[in-house]
Amino acid sequence: MTTTTTAEDTAQSSPGVTAPLGFRASGVTAGLKASGRPDLALVVNDGPSHVGAAVFTSNRVVGHPVTWSRQAVADGVVHAVVLNSGGANVCTGPDGFLDVHRTAETVGAALGISPGDVVVASTGLIGERLPIDTLLAGVGPACAALSETGGPAAAGAIMTTDTVPKTADLVVQADQGTWRVGGMAKGAGMLAPGLATMLCVITTDAVVDAALADEALRTATRQTFDRVDSDGCMSTSDTVVLLASGASGVAPDPAGFVAGITAVAAQLARQLVADAEGATHDIAITVTGAQTQDAALAVARAVARSNLFKAAIYGNDPNWGRILASVGTVPQEVAAFEPDELDVSINGVMICRAGGAHAPRTDVDLAGQREVHVLIDLHAGTEVVTLWTNDLTHAYVSENSEYST
Repeated sequence: MTTTTTAEDTAQSSPGVTAPLGFRASGVTAGLKASGRPDLALVVNDGPSHVGAAVFTSNRVVGHPVTWSRQAVADGVVHAVVLNSGGANVCTGPDGFLDVHRTAETVGAALGISPGDVVVASTGLIGERLPIDTLLAGVGPACAALSETGGPAAAGAIMTTDTVPKTADLVVQADQGTWRVGGMAKGAGMLAPGLATMLCVITTDAVVDAALADEALRTATRQTFDRVDSDGCMSTSDTVVLLASGASGVAPDPAGFVAGITAVAAQLARQLVADAEGATHDIAITVTGAQTQDAALAVARAVARSNLFKAAIYGNDPNWGRILASVGTVPQEVAAFEPDELDVSINGVMICRAGGAHAPRTDVDLAGQREVHVLIDLHAGTEVVTLWTNDLTHAYVSENSEYST
């Protein structure tokens, strides 16, 4: 029997990526940000195993770090991840890719590892070349600052519009022994998945091979990060990396390992929603009674991407008509349902039944509540999916209209 115990649920107290054995991390100020805040993070797997897996954005326009890192993880071996904020290195031409190569080479030389075993991830403004000499000059201090307690510093260094760092960890006690999972993520906008979302590093000291690591990470992202849809905007730089050190000496059963990775990913995904740009409500959209998981997810995403619905929630208006209008945009071949059988509840109050008005919408009080729970019953099957989004606020518009200036 396997039992899991959550060690920390909040970024403020979690050691994050350095919670498992065999990892060091750091976060330093290289000078990429005009603010002078930390902007360069390094996570190193000291082994004895150096298993790596990753998933990336499905956007066809991708950053040079994504192109490099896809190649770096192809053999299932990763020794280190270097991440910078202050510039995404996207749409920067051949010199931009050369900058990634130089970054990996510099990190590799400093750590005595192959550049091909270094994953590179960048976040920030698209279309502007990084001040590469400034970045490279920061590699030495980042290596010098590496520590077994450096997880929180690394999480702080990858923030852009985030207001708080995002970290999580888990201790798994199983028949085989005790092993751990840790993680950090950044993301507050451009949160709409295709395969992954935002930048994220997850670490574990479990003994696993590359195939199981890849399976676990892809399962976790499908069930967690792929079900966060903050603003319908997919990034060009989305990267989620899993590193396994094997330092615990414990080889967990595959199902238990997948569950542990998924649990930490779920913690991080929930923190992303809670820090969404300008949001005043976190919205859980649960679709039940669907024929398939894909059908339920399509319906949930249609509602989550409705600006009318999101604006209504911001105004504390439980406007179920906007929900049904969004549900109705999903083609019948994607999600089967009859419009006159749809039920909608908000925070436990069924305000729409059988496609029409039911309880008065005034029975739903959204004011002063951060979490909003929307339940949509299609009455077409048995599958259930929950997707998280947030409301659309004046602050979101202001932040993103002023982002590059």
